Amino acid sequence: MPNPYTALPDRQMWRKAVAGTPPFALDPSAGEPFRIDRHERIATAGSCFAQHVANALRASGFRFLETESGGDSFSARYGNIYTTRQLIQLFGRAYGTYRPEIVAWQRDDGRFVDPFRPRVEPAGFASAIEVETDREMHLAAVRTLFETLDTFVFTLGLTEGWRHRPDGAALPLAPGVAGGTWDPTLYDFVNAPVAEMVADVTAFIDALRGVNPKARVILTVSPVALVATYENRHVLSSNTYSKAALRVVAEEVRGARENVVYFPSYEIITAPANVGRYLEDDLRSIRPAGVQHVMRCFFAHEDGAAPETVAALDVRSEGASVAQVVCDEELLDA
Repeated sequence: MPNPYTALPDRQMWRKAVAGTPPFALDPSAGEPFRIDRHERIATAGSCFAQHVANALRASGFRFLETESGGDSFSARYGNIYTTRQLIQLFGRAYGTYRPEIVAWQRDDGRFVDPFRPRVEPAGFASAIEVETDREMHLAAVRTLFETLDTFVFTLGLTEGWRHRPDGAALPLAPGVAGGTWDPTLYDFVNAPVAEMVADVTAFIDALRGVNPKARVILTVSPVALVATYENRHVLSSNTYSKAALRVVAEEVRGARENVVYFPSYEIITAPANVGRYLEDDLRSIRPAGVQHVMRCFFAHEDGAAPETVAALDVRSEGASVAQVVCDEELLDA
């Protein structure tokens, strides 16, 4: 007897699309309508996994947009943007609609850092004034980025984060990790709920299109697990919540705004057939072969025939790029 599932395509059936597909051929993005062009200006931001996307775009001859040199494999020197609140506040700081109270943090060595990107200048700054001067140049580069990009790839990384209590300024790291002084009366731990994160991302997209109406957004979820959780529970449970919540955020935003695409980096790496193949011994870092698989699926959406340079992304070259990935979060387990 026919039923609603009788004529579904193979990609919608687990036995055919997952169990019956060789691990290296698994592509959950197959059938998605979005296309990419190597001439469009593609910018990246987000968690440390976003750096793999940037490195692969460069290596494959795509037009990776970079408005600030020394961006640690991001399009500008904003460092890791782990949370959605960081993202929307970055836009606000760039365009002057949000002015946080915190100016600079001092390190143990007496040097100063930018609290919103504490590791972009390893040597630090001699004074808080130098931090502000560098930040103004950085935010100018961010404005140029937002106004000139064609496609913005953002990797959702964490739900957990730290905020400055007086004004809600979102920070990539807790004070005391890479600068600043830990003071529980000034800083608060936050584990963002789904509704808040959806509101943050949709507000960012609306703001971005206010300065760049044709901008397309590609959302991904980082497959890299949490280094640590501040919730009073097992880190595995916190990681499961975080990734599930971020995946829901991506889905809801995709449905709420036009020209927003979800790309399944998380699903490719964590699929049952691949998880043992693509995770390093620490069970959170992604092996070069996993990054290669993700990007092979991403580049399959290029208009026209896939270029030979995509196939040339071998494990050795990918391994070199992986070694350059900078994850601020790893300082929590130092």
